[in-house]
Amino acid sequence: MKLPSKFLEKMKALLRNEYEAFLASYEAPRVFGIRVNPLKLSPAEWRALTPMNKLREIPWTDSGFYYEEGDRPGKHPHYHAGLYYIQEPSAMLPVELLDVRPGHRVLDLCAAPGGKSTQIAGKLLGDGVLVANDNAAERTKALAKNIELAGVRNAVITNEEPSALKSVFSQYFDRILVDAPCSGEGMFRKEESMAASWEKHSVEVCSTMQRTILEDAAVMLAPGGLLVYSTCTFSPEENEDQIAVFLSEHPEFHIEPMQQRHGLDSGHPEWLTEAGEKFEKRIRNSLRGTVRVWPHRVEGEGHYVAVLRKEAGAAVSALKNESWNASSEDAMLKMEQRQVDSRKKKGNKRVREVVKQAVASNPDLIWKAFAEENLKLSVDMAKASVPIWYGSKLFLQPPGLPPLDGLRVNRAGWYAGEARNGRFVPSQALAMGLKLDEASRTVNWRSGTEEIDRYLRGETLFVKESELRTNGEGKPNGYVLVCVDGFPLGWGKLAGDMLKNELSTGWRRL
Repeated sequence: MKLPSKFLEKMKALLRNEYEAFLASYEAPRVFGIRVNPLKLSPAEWRALTPMNKLREIPWTDSGFYYEEGDRPGKHPHYHAGLYYIQEPSAMLPVELLDVRPGHRVLDLCAAPGGKSTQIAGKLLGDGVLVANDNAAERTKALAKNIELAGVRNAVITNEEPSALKSVFSQYFDRILVDAPCSGEGMFRKEESMAASWEKHSVEVCSTMQRTILEDAAVMLAPGGLLVYSTCTFSPEENEDQIAVFLSEHPEFHIEPMQQRHGLDSGHPEWLTEAGEKFEKRIRNSLRGTVRVWPHRVEGEGHYVAVLRKEAGAAVSALKNESWNASSEDAMLKMEQRQVDSRKKKGNKRVREVVKQAVASNPDLIWKAFAEENLKLSVDMAKASVPIWYGSKLFLQPPGLPPLDGLRVNRAGWYAGEARNGRFVPSQALAMGLKLDEASRTVNWRSGTEEIDRYLRGETLFVKESELRTNGEGKPNGYVLVCVDGFPLGWGKLAGDMLKNELSTGWRRL
């Protein structure tokens, strides 16, 4: 492949005796990674289920595997059931180093398209809060779909600049991931177009953005918390320089040194491009505790990762730790006014009418009636979410969030569905977040069967009496959770033996 000459000159000066091996890595074939979704099943359970038989473990994660290109996992029904995420192997490292545990409050600040967000959600196992943010509105669509596909119940998706988030989430998060926008040098082998456009993605411009993002992230991290900064570039200006400057301006942070195992390299303080002498020796030496991933040393693309700890004694600002529930008419009308004021879009009259109609038809009762007839959620699950209405749309929000007033919110929690014409219409996201035994009616077909292929194409099906499973007493007709090998794919609506396909249009396989 053709690499920019300026890039090659820079890498030769940095790598010296490793340069030839680095250059040869671009002639080697790409490797492909897949990460099992623990919200659905364990890696061992997935390996027993999958037809892929040439899997190899990725050494820095217990849920990732190398697979053969010919396996085409994106075509298998298990992909549509959210059992795994197709992800570049090195890209799995930052979240592994973030040390996320159930109960944590976690922010993925530059989250689209959602690979690392779904990995974080898998670490939380449904307990805690995930805020996944991206400042590009068009990218939040892919982010929302991937989070919903993974069956994540405790995520909020926002479309904001970091500076807008910090006033709402000051000192709130236990863990923050900053997978920063960068010049992308580490992805040249994966995406040749990035090499062609490298000079357009100015290192200087990226460095300025990264510094601003880090400053805002520091405000949102709680004392004692971890912040992981990662890039997919080799540029010292975007890596060691960024961390050295940040530490010099934030004495309340220090690097948590990482072990250089599995072929991973350390950071290089000798590559500091800003006069290295201006930084304390303590800061310079600590940079060796950061991690570099090189394509000639490991089976993966190029990355840089730094793990930063905020001192436990850092000052804490007051934060209102509350959720608001817009179930009453007064609260819902106030919510509608907040939407009008913050978004200032056309169609405010229509939004106001939708809200009033939802209030008039009492959407809480509509949701309750739907849930009693069609769902079997546990008492603990019901307590673990707060119902939030945005107009006629219902979100089940993880408790403990501050008010999201004024923020651009793409998903205010687990999107349950919509109150429409006096009835509740469940969402695709609700189906994907359920377990087999949490729906009143299910059909469960094996992968590779005609029924699964037809369902994924959006066709109407016919269900034998022996195929319908009812969880307790109830009507045989109504919404049915359609599953493959025991895992949800979406909804169908049963009338007699005919199953109307309710799979969302954008989720269908052409």
